[in-house]
Amino acid sequence: MPNLRTRERIPELMDDPALDAAEHRRALAGLARLNRFSGSVGALWPRVRALALELKRPVRLLDIATGSGDVPRALLARATRAKIALEIEACDISATAVAEAAREPSAIRFFAHDAVRNPLPGGFDVVTCSLFLHHLSAGEAVALLANMEGAARHLILVNDLARSRFNYAAVWVACRVLSRSPVVRFDGPASVRSAFTPREALELAERAGLHGATVRTRFPCRFLLSWERIQE
Repeated sequence: MPNLRTRERIPELMDDPALDAAEHRRALAGLARLNRFSGSVGALWPRVRALALELKRPVRLLDIATGSGDVPRALLARATRAKIALEIEACDISATAVAEAAREPSAIRFFAHDAVRNPLPGGFDVVTCSLFLHHLSAGEAVALLANMEGAARHLILVNDLARSRFNYAAVWVACRVLSRSPVVRFDGPASVRSAFTPREALELAERAGLHGATVRTRFPCRFLLSWERIQE
C-alpha cells in the first residue's frame, strides 16, 4: 500500500483528452454506480432540502464537473418526490461527459464549462461539486472554490474523497466489485492518493475566502465541505 500521509497527485486516465470516447462513457457509467453505492446524493440532499424549506421558493442549483449527470438527476428525483421545486443546471469541461449527460431526457440543462479557469454564471442558490476536487492542484482547488463562491447566493457543497489508508483499500475493492472498466479500476485508487484530507480541504476553503466553512467526514470514504453565505 502506498504512503498516504502526504498527498501524491496521480494523473487519472479519465482526465486524458486522448481517452477513447467509448471507454470514457464506460468509465462514467462505472463512476455513477460508485456514486450510488457511496451515497453521494444522500450527502448533498439534506442541506438542499433544508434550504428549499427555508427559502419557500424554487431553488436554483448548479452542479460542477457533473460527469454523466447522475448526481443532479438523483437530486431532481428526490426533490420531485418531496414536492420541492428544484431548477438545476450542470456543467463539465469534457464534451464527452456533457454529451453523455444530455443523452437522457431531463429538465436539467447541461453545458460545457471550465469551472477552474473561468468564472461561473451567477444567480444560483446552491453550487455543488462531487468527486472533482482531488483532480486539482491546491492552487486550482482554491480557484474552483473561489469561483463557486462567486456563483452561490446561499450555499456551497463539495463532496469528495478523503485520503486515508482505510479509504484507499475500500475504494480499491469497490472499483473492482462495481465496475469492469480499467479506467475506473485505475482511477479509483489513484483518486484516493490524490485526495485531500478533511483538514487540508478546510485550509483550501479558507484560502478561497470561504470563511466559516465546515468539513465533516462521511461514510464511506468521503467528506462534505459546506459553506453558507451569511445573509445581511
